Amino acid sequence: MAAQAGDWSEWRGPTRDNHAAPGQKPPLEWADDKNVRWKSQVPGMGHSTPVVSGERIILTTADLEAQTQSVLAYDRASGQQLWETVVHRGDLPEKIHKKNTHASSTVVCQGQRIFALFFNGVSVYLTALDMAGAQVWQKKVGEFHSRYPFGFGSSPISYGSNIIVVAEYEGGGYLAAFSQKDGSEQWRTPRQIGTSYSTPVIAEITGREQLLISGQSRVSSYAPDTGEPLWHVQGSSPATCGTMVWHEDIVFASGGYPNKETIAVRADGSGEILWKNGVKCYEQSMLVVDGYLYGYSDTGIMHCWDCMTGEEQWKTRLGGPVSASPVNAGRHIYATNEQGTTFVFAPTPEGFKELARNQLGEVGFATPTFVDSQVFIRTATYQGEKRQEWLYRLGAE
Repeated sequence: MAAQAGDWSEWRGPTRDNHAAPGQKPPLEWADDKNVRWKSQVPGMGHSTPVVSGERIILTTADLEAQTQSVLAYDRASGQQLWETVVHRGDLPEKIHKKNTHASSTVVCQGQRIFALFFNGVSVYLTALDMAGAQVWQKKVGEFHSRYPFGFGSSPISYGSNIIVVAEYEGGGYLAAFSQKDGSEQWRTPRQIGTSYSTPVIAEITGREQLLISGQSRVSSYAPDTGEPLWHVQGSSPATCGTMVWHEDIVFASGGYPNKETIAVRADGSGEILWKNGVKCYEQSMLVVDGYLYGYSDTGIMHCWDCMTGEEQWKTRLGGPVSASPVNAGRHIYATNEQGTTFVFAPTPEGFKELARNQLGEVGFATPTFVDSQVFIRTATYQGEKRQEWLYRLGAE
């Protein structure tokens, strides 16, 4: 089944910057009894974003009791679960951050194959499935020995005929690319300074494609076809989780641990830092709309800055904590916190203008996705200590 224009085929969406395809009109408001087209149970637990490719929705999940890590497919029209493929049995890491899962990496799916990344035992594995859920190949990418028992979270990204992955830890971290066809390694570049968790992104800036990643107290750029380092600038934090964003020839990063810093860097290799501040967007990525940078900080405050100068246009407290990343869809920004509350507001520097405040479930770790004026949200509810995950398709009447 072929992918369709506007599909949400991997982490950060069709343009890699959390902007939905133009012309959409997703609902501003929803609840369990409003604008819900269907609601389906999701077995196990995961924080991966729902990927939409054609008529399929793809998720990852993990079952701690059964010791499995799986890929799930749902029918987009009905919400029916079509298949579940167990990719790994056993060897789920014993220790993990209380806010992480064993299935937090979002898949890549561009209509013919699905590429899923899991941390199992002490290693990271990349697995290719066909659209019926059959395994095509599996590749041990490399080991991952974090100094912190927090687990794994970086997602794979696509570039041409390759899948690029990153695993960063002291003494053995790496960026690496693998053939989508057979999993053969195409290139590998060391990233060994320290433990970090960010997913890279590819953007065309200053007349060339650059693979951008933060973490290890650096903002770094690589050639996506070879892995060759292009430039780096000291800044942000030793450990970051968010994916970088950009505007014209400026790139932005935020973190992290142990220090708090949001930074703007000229992406031409000059090393110029345009501005920085002490705001921390650690797990969540930021968002650029019309020359303004929006950051939903760990403290639950939404900020709006001028991309060029860093001047704060406004800030307002929405409430946190925050793990999901804000999305621009239908000329509105949707921002979800960990309690499952999604704030909808206008992207304008003239002040915070709330349009809606929606509650769905009790959990909001996965970033929602927007395709064809529909919203796909992964959440969870609790009955006592029993946790049940759900996948929703939302759409206006």
